[in-house]
Parts: sequence; C-alpha cells; structure tokens
Amino acid sequence: MAISGTIQRISGPAVIAEGMMGARMYDIVRVGRENLVGEIIRLDGDTVFVQVYEDTGGLTVGESVVSTGLPLAVELGPGMLNGIFDGIQRPLDKIEEASGTYIDRGITVNALSREVTWPFTPGVAVGDDVSGGTPIGTVPEFSFTHKILVPPGKGGQVASIVEAGEYTVDDVIATLQDGTELKLAHPWPVRQPRPVARKLDPVTPFLTGMRILDVLFPLTMGGTAAIPGPFGSGKTVTQQSIAKFGNADIVVYVGCGERGNEMTDVLVEFPELEDPQTGNPLMHRTVLIANTSNMPVAAREASIYTGITLAEYFRDQGYGVSIMADSTSRWAEALREISSRLEEMPAEEGYPPYLASRLAAFYERGGRVTTLAGEQGAVSIIGAVSPAGGDFSEPVTQATLRITGCFWALDASLARRRHFPAINWNRSYSLFSDILEGWYREHVAPDYPEVVERAVILLQRESDLQEVVQLVGPDALQDQERLIIETGRIVRQDFLQQNGFHPVDASCSLEKAYGMLQMMLKFYDTARAALEQGGTVDEVLGQPVVEKINRARYVAEEEFPAYFEGVMQDLDAGFAVTA
Repeated sequence: MAISGTIQRISGPAVIAEGMMGARMYDIVRVGRENLVGEIIRLDGDTVFVQVYEDTGGLTVGESVVSTGLPLAVELGPGMLNGIFDGIQRPLDKIEEASGTYIDRGITVNALSREVTWPFTPGVAVGDDVSGGTPIGTVPEFSFTHKILVPPGKGGQVASIVEAGEYTVDDVIATLQDGTELKLAHPWPVRQPRPVARKLDPVTPFLTGMRILDVLFPLTMGGTAAIPGPFGSGKTVTQQSIAKFGNADIVVYVGCGERGNEMTDVLVEFPELEDPQTGNPLMHRTVLIANTSNMPVAAREASIYTGITLAEYFRDQGYGVSIMADSTSRWAEALREISSRLEEMPAEEGYPPYLASRLAAFYERGGRVTTLAGEQGAVSIIGAVSPAGGDFSEPVTQATLRITGCFWALDASLARRRHFPAINWNRSYSLFSDILEGWYREHVAPDYPEVVERAVILLQRESDLQEVVQLVGPDALQDQERLIIETGRIVRQDFLQQNGFHPVDASCSLEKAYGMLQMMLKFYDTARAALEQGGTVDEVLGQPVVEKINRARYVAEEEFPAYFEGVMQDLDAGFAVTA
C-alpha cells in the first residue's frame, strides 16, 4: 500500500510533508498534481523532508506527496553508451521528444529504450551456478563488449536461458531455480556503492596524454585527483582532454552545475570527436550527464551519485573507467542550499558540517578492485573544484585536498600568459609517484625516476632565480645561473606546455616525454661544460640544436626515435665556443 501525505510547507527545492508515517529515508516520492520527482532526505515522526528534483514553482500547501517505496536508482544495461542524461538518468533526447525544447515538469521517460533490440549471446548453460556479478552473456555495443551481469545479491542455479538472438532490455533472458528473472538491464540505488570482492593497490598509471600530469604529477588507474582553479583557468578543457586521450576504456562525464554554454560545448563537441584509441566517435565509449547551473539544485546533488554508479557498473565488467566530475564545488553548493532550506546548523562558509564526509564517501567509491566475478576493474575519479576568487583555502578545496591523491592546481596567471595546461608545477603534487616508480623503471626506462627528479630540481632552481631577477635584474646573474634560467624556460615552454589544437602535440606518450626530458637535460649538461671552457650563454643558445629541441614536441611519435638520436648525436659532439 502506497504511503501518502500532504504538503505542509514549501521552501525552494525542499518540501515538508506530514502524514507519512512508515516512509523510509531516500525513498522516491511523487509530489503534487504534476507528480514531481523527489527524494526523502529526513524523517521526523510522520513528517518527511523531501528534496524535489524539479522546479517547485506552482506547488501549494495541501497537495499530495506519495511514496513509491523505492530509492533513487538507475537502470544499468545496454544503451547507456553514446547517451546524454540529466542528473537522475533521464535521457535528454527522449525528454525533448516528449516535451519539446523545454523540459516539462513531472515528465517520466525510461532511462533505457524499450524498443531497441540487442544481439545477446549467452555465456552460461542450464544447471550452471551463478552469483552476483557473474556475466551470463554478452551484447556488442559499438566496438565495446557489454557483459550482462547477475545483479549483486542475486544468485543460484540457472533454470533456463534463452538462445542467442535479439532481445529488448525488458525481455527475460534467464531464470534461476528460486524463480529470479534476469534481464539485460537491472536497477541499482545510486547512494549504495556496488560491492566488490576486494580493493587492490594502485600499481599502474592512468595516462592522460598531458606531459605535466603524466610525468610530474601522475595519477594511478583507480586513483583520485582534484583540479582546483579560478574562473577561466581551464578546468573543463583539461578534463575534456583527459576524457579524450586518457587510457580508460569508458568515460563518464558529469557536468554538475556548470554554465549552460560550457555544457553546450561538451554536448556539441563530444559527438564530433574521434576516439584516438579506435578511430570511432568518442561518444561510443562515453556517457554524458548534463546538469547545468539553471537546473534544480536537488538534481545537481544527485547527478554525482548517478555518474559514479554508472562508472561502478562498467568497472564490475572488468574495465577501466574514468569519471570527470565538473564541478564538485557546484555539488557542494547544492548541499549548502538544501541544508539551509532544512534549517540545519551551518559550518564554515555556510556549508553543512557533513560536507567533508560526503566528499570522502564520493571519492572512496573510486579505486582498483577485484570484481565479484574475479576480474580486475578500476574507477579513476577526476573532480574539478571551482573556489570562489581562486581561494584554495575555502572549505571544498581543503576538504578535497585531504581526500585525493593528486592535486593539479590551475593558475589564472599562467592562463593569462597563454600557458596551457595552466597547471602550477610549484603548487601541485601527487602521492602516487613513489608507488609507480617500479612500473616506470620496467616499462619506460630504468633511470626514468632520476631523469624526472633532475627536471623537477631544475624547475625549482629556475623559479628561485626568477625571484632574484625580479629584484636585481638578469645582468646581476652569472652565466651558470643564466643557463639554469634559460634551460628552465625551455622545459616550461617546450615540455610543460602543450598545444591542444595541434594533431601531434595534443597528446604525448610517456616514451616521447622521457626522450624530450633527456634531450633538455643533455643540453644543460653540454652547455654547462661549454661555459666552463670559456663560452657564453648567448653562444650556447645560438646553437642550431636548440631549435631542434624546441620543435621536438611537434614530431610525430613514429618519427621521434630517429629525431631523438639525431639531437643526441649533435649534443654529444659538443658546442663550438670562443674562449
């Protein structure tokens, strides 16, 4: 029997209803005559506090609130890839078909199409024992093999299974001895993490194609990273580049409270991008969740959980998944607004006291795991943070800083100087560098960590000398110090910078990045030797090999080994200097 009550008070997206004895936390309810979707977030006797995922304008006191008895859940199955959903997994194209340009309130559409048929190939037979997370068959989806999983918590002996053929997500494809029916899709509550057999240590890198991240501040497969930065510093562009060139199998991009024009760029550009891994459209392995800043704040709060649940589902199939949350600051603002509507005691800057624990619970759902079926999968979480005025001391940035393993700090001053990606190498850090050292020595080069360390020390010395230059001018420096500044400039301009519009420089392999660093450090050693023989910095910088080092970033991957050998031979020959 459905539990129903009446609206007692309305405060923005929060609705307080009475007469709801027996309702449960996080149950979905239908509010008012238009059946707006809401979720119970607090119980007080027979009074419930509901956050409504749609605009509450026009609601009146006394209208009904009816509980569905079910938590907010998403449908997991074929049809999610190449999909664009809102914060509670309603496909935007289906909403447009049903309501036109603007989203009607109370509209109900299925997350996955009931008309599309999928070619299912069974992977188990009658009499086989299956448990939660076991693949019972496969469905091809673009170039991706979609594994149909037994929902966690279900299991038993297979009593029947269909033959290979075309089926919809509503068709029963298998039954178990206890009568459980299995379909191509199954629901899962978004606030409940999907179970795993065990978590594993992060031992392999998540490669982004961006040299400054992969070399100086690496992220592991299954790791967590934060990209804080002020307005216009490039958070969204950085995440889009990582989504395109990262080595994840599946990308989940959550636009949480972003400006409408930015989200429009994503929705327009992503379908046109070519996947560098397969040559197919990038959307064929991407799920987009769009929740712009003018949408109801309650749906913004839910969108993060929707995205991470979709990522966990693909992880459970044994794939590496990256989820881009852009941005967690907007999500935290939604928490703050709902908390204030509920008249909860505020903490720092008005955020609720549980902000840090909610952020931690979200990032903890990432990781590299052994799935229930015994495969290995990973969810790598990259969250953008938008501190007001670029103030990294504000609560969301500080709470995220304590949780994530990578901190990629964007700098507005670098962006104004057209240095992209505008990541400040003096403020950023990664806790994964030491963990990945063994992998680098085995897969890139035995001396890779030492080469990177030398480059970091060089950048630090160059930064210190730049402060001296600003005080006393460059003429007060000795030639050895000027060489450090000039070599640091080469590293900054020709290694840390990347041209996202150049077909070659937009993405860079670790092998090429290592070779570029070797050339730059070899140049520094050779130039220092030339200075000791009586040469000058101007003579050193006038050598033809300097131009070759500057252009190395634009050399194609397949041509780079030969180019590298030529530059190193030129450096081995030394510089002709006039003593």
